[in-house]
Amino acid sequence: MPKMTGSRLFAEMMQGYGVSHIFFVPAFMLKAFAEMEDMPIARVMVHGEKAAAYMADGYARASGKPGVCMAQMIGASNLAAGIRDAYMAGAPVIAITGGPTPVSRYKHAYQEVDDVTQFDPLTKMNAQVDVVTRMPDLIRQAFRVATTGAPGPVHLRIQSHLGQITEAEAELDPLVETIYKQAPAHRPEPEMQRVKDALAALLAAQRPVIVAGGGVMRSDAAGEIVELAEKLGIPVATSLNAKAAMVDNHPLNVGVPGAYSRDCANKTLLEADLVLFVGSHTGGQVTNNWMFPPVGTKVVQIDIDPNELGRNYPNLVSVLGDAKTTLRHLINLAPKRPDATASWVKHAQGLVAAWRGETSEMRNADVSPIRPERICKEISEGLPPNGVVVSDTGHAGIWTTRYIEFKHATQRYFRTAGSLGWGFPATLGVKCAMPDRPVVCFTGDGGFYYHIAELETARRHNINAVIVVNNNSALNQEINLNNAAYGGKQRGRAEEMWKFPDVNFAKIAEGFGCVGIRVEKASDLAGAIKSGIAMNKPVVIDVVSDMYAIAPHPWTPVARDFHSYQKG
Repeated sequence: MPKMTGSRLFAEMMQGYGVSHIFFVPAFMLKAFAEMEDMPIARVMVHGEKAAAYMADGYARASGKPGVCMAQMIGASNLAAGIRDAYMAGAPVIAITGGPTPVSRYKHAYQEVDDVTQFDPLTKMNAQVDVVTRMPDLIRQAFRVATTGAPGPVHLRIQSHLGQITEAEAELDPLVETIYKQAPAHRPEPEMQRVKDALAALLAAQRPVIVAGGGVMRSDAAGEIVELAEKLGIPVATSLNAKAAMVDNHPLNVGVPGAYSRDCANKTLLEADLVLFVGSHTGGQVTNNWMFPPVGTKVVQIDIDPNELGRNYPNLVSVLGDAKTTLRHLINLAPKRPDATASWVKHAQGLVAAWRGETSEMRNADVSPIRPERICKEISEGLPPNGVVVSDTGHAGIWTTRYIEFKHATQRYFRTAGSLGWGFPATLGVKCAMPDRPVVCFTGDGGFYYHIAELETARRHNINAVIVVNNNSALNQEINLNNAAYGGKQRGRAEEMWKFPDVNFAKIAEGFGCVGIRVEKASDLAGAIKSGIAMNKPVVIDVVSDMYAIAPHPWTPVARDFHSYQKG
């Protein structure tokens, strides 16, 4: 084996695994970064470890390649907080931090906390690199774990605060297992009898629905979802992570169900007599706490992770396998019979049409302050065929779920799994992974404040994304919660718990050297979005919106109707 330093080995292995960006807060493993000087790896220094993790997360979701983020020991807790979202979303992120040495433990060394265990619940693998000779095999294992099965984050803790052990020299093998450059590294085949059983269940159902989850997008199986649905005439609901799996105007698309949802999707799932979940955790958000479909509905589930099969619904059929591979087998076996469910499809289309009619007024509202529904409409209209939307959580997630419309199969959508503030830095990571595609972020002022310093990072690295800020000068999602806390009506200083002063984010963006555009009239939105995308610069579009525009709660049936559906 060649003799080299751990720093050189790390640089060569990152290059070998096709890592194009590393997001970090200094100072950690600086000699390794110096070794990358002549390599095609962008070293993206950011202003906070949590933002570094979010950027690596966005990069991983957009590219399928592991996103790498790094921090010295004192920043490890911040990095751990940041990879929480990657863990919930199943994104292949590799976090690398410094850690204590045996000679410094229990002596109050500067900045020392033995914090490795905080990564245990947030990772698929949490390993300590105690000597330089363990670097090659543990780096390989990190990439292997991150990209196989259901993808997810891993953590390597390098002994020493600043990663000094990597500067040691030894006989080291920089071998790279190229199959693990990207998820899915393997596509496990399903048992064919299980596939046949799943198909038989679909053919026997009168009101079947397919729910496409995030695993569909990770497996690049959106085309197969559409093909199977069209062949059998089955309505499709998409989780938030799979929102772009089917264009919105497709006659079989009923929208996103669950907590952040379109009413028509929840109504369709409530009436279904069988639901096929593909690559979905069947968690509380996509089902609105297991209300859609109701417990007792027949369920068929396809997943690459055996631990997910039957987790939340007793399955009629469980199929273990890669989504794309399994769906292809289903398509090949299925007869072409779209007319068999024609009346059911027509009914679902009626639910979609009714929802569109009910929401049309707000989507087209020409009022000031501007309605968020109108912002989403203009993003939908202005997004190029290869455009990408990244959404924050909370109200931002609800608005984009309901009102962003994808017109082209080549458009993409990424959203936070639950961490407010994720949207902006994750957008920068997505843009690093997709530099030639227009990337638009939808966030609120509350979310944008979290990591606003990363505007400087965007300018310094020419990460030319468009950030649309739904600026209502508030965390207005909290208004009704505070009303309830005060017994129905707020009083005194209650507003200090959710309201901000008016801030012009366009001027702040200009102060960072980015482009700032402030929009106060709905009629100016289309031009601002078109112009922002065309500039190919970091752009902040500050939209002055209605503070009291509260995102709607998910549709649920009244108790009487719900029980009748369960019995029907």
